[in-house]
Amino acid sequence: MTHQHVDGHETVELLPARTVYRPGEHVLVEIRGLTGPGELTVRHFGDVVATLPVAPGDAPADLGPLPAGGFGVELTGAGGNTARTAVQVAEDPRGALRYGFVVDYRPGRDLAAVADNLRRLHLTGVQFYDWAYRHADLVGGGETYDDALGQPVALSTVRALVDLCHQVGSDALGYAAVYAVGPKEWPEWEHDALLTPTGAPYGLGDFLFLVDPATDDWLEHFTGDLAASVDRVGFDGFHLDQYGYPKRAHRPGGEPVDVAGSFTTMIGRVRAALPGARLVFNNVNDFPTWATAHAPQDAVYIEVWEPSTGLEHLAQVATRARAEGAGKPVVVAAYQHVYDSAPAAASDLATALTMATLHSHGATQLLCGEADRILVDPYYVRNHTVEPSTAALLRRWYDFLVEHAELLTAPGIADVTGSYAGGYNDDLDVRYADTAVGHPVAPGRVWRRVTQAGDRLVVHLINLAGQEDTLWDAPRNAPADPGPGTLRIRRTGAGLPRVRVADPDRQHHLTDVAVAEDGDWAHAVLPAPHVWQMVVIDPYPEQP
Repeated sequence: MTHQHVDGHETVELLPARTVYRPGEHVLVEIRGLTGPGELTVRHFGDVVATLPVAPGDAPADLGPLPAGGFGVELTGAGGNTARTAVQVAEDPRGALRYGFVVDYRPGRDLAAVADNLRRLHLTGVQFYDWAYRHADLVGGGETYDDALGQPVALSTVRALVDLCHQVGSDALGYAAVYAVGPKEWPEWEHDALLTPTGAPYGLGDFLFLVDPATDDWLEHFTGDLAASVDRVGFDGFHLDQYGYPKRAHRPGGEPVDVAGSFTTMIGRVRAALPGARLVFNNVNDFPTWATAHAPQDAVYIEVWEPSTGLEHLAQVATRARAEGAGKPVVVAAYQHVYDSAPAAASDLATALTMATLHSHGATQLLCGEADRILVDPYYVRNHTVEPSTAALLRRWYDFLVEHAELLTAPGIADVTGSYAGGYNDDLDVRYADTAVGHPVAPGRVWRRVTQAGDRLVVHLINLAGQEDTLWDAPRNAPADPGPGTLRIRRTGAGLPRVRVADPDRQHHLTDVAVAEDGDWAHAVLPAPHVWQMVVIDPYPEQP
């Protein structure tokens, strides 16, 4: 990833020591490449809360303990330009899940760049994809082996990656398929098979066969295998995977199986066996989020496929998941296949619109991992090495997500669009001279959504001007410029509301805009949005 220019002579990078901090911990930020004096500025919601002079050769800058929240950290050098990062301080670090992945467990591989990427993108959980010996025998391969698809694995490397996660404050989650058995182990488990109406076992080609994940003998084996993995490797928890089918089946004795119920039973048994583990279950295409979101796991994770092809579908998935999860973090696995077929510029815009949709609806995206990779395929080994433009985009947007976590992903944020916007309400809206504004999403206009976070109102403006459709995994046109917007908000007293704007591409931290009185309303002129603009309103008036 490219370092950020601070002046004509320096390339500087800021890296937090940890992906998330607890209250009371000293927040440390490493400064790389500094060759002259500079100053760090720490902001919360755009307001300066601390400054710190720095010089070349200093140890990591110590920002001291910070209260719970998201903070932007900016370095200003002699030339007046900046380098940036963000930090989050959380009472419960597992209350946020910015999810990443690793796939390479070759003996002796270099891990330093992986650690940097976890810190750079603030990834609090890491999925160890296909680390195990076999799906139904996780640790039976000894210290070195080839996985089920022939990839080399050294448990020494797996352990080193787990240790690396712990050093930077991330949880290491081992991948485990909850009901998959390979051909070699199948004779031992075919009595628990999930069968088609014609009596064949459900499976993944002839590579894997599926068992009922709620049978007692399978669960005794499965939970024992997970516990052995913790002992052998040191995982903090597990990514519990399924394939999205079948929804209903029968067993060899003819017993019907409601697989959604089997999944919830399985999650409960895994929790009982591993009470301190971080558990993330994969709801493939939302199946069965309505059941498993209430199970004793630590996130609501959904892998989306057709028919969830539009940005509006991502919004619906995230909204339902937040409602069902009742405070659990929501992660959507939306693989950006577009990079396999389109130039980086058009693909980066697709990713930006995907992130804008998910982040503005309180969810995060499983996308980034290793040192410089993103996911373009459900087989994570088949990933994509990012170009510099993509690396820069991801850094900006993940910093923005962390700095504004209290306004984006915190529990309790409510969608109030239907209560505030529109002619009947006439409480709050945004207009552009020649570009329509609306909700729900539609191509060619600015998608407006209003949320309430505590006492604040947050207006999300996602720019679809210039787009011909709303597909999230397709090349995107360059955004058209809607020009400045006009915000109109009903006043709540004698004074004026405070209005601030931020944009992950153009205005990284919240910045005040002028507000004018107009009778019972107030007006503010907003900068033109690029891809996603966030407008934060403190509606209670300042004293005249």
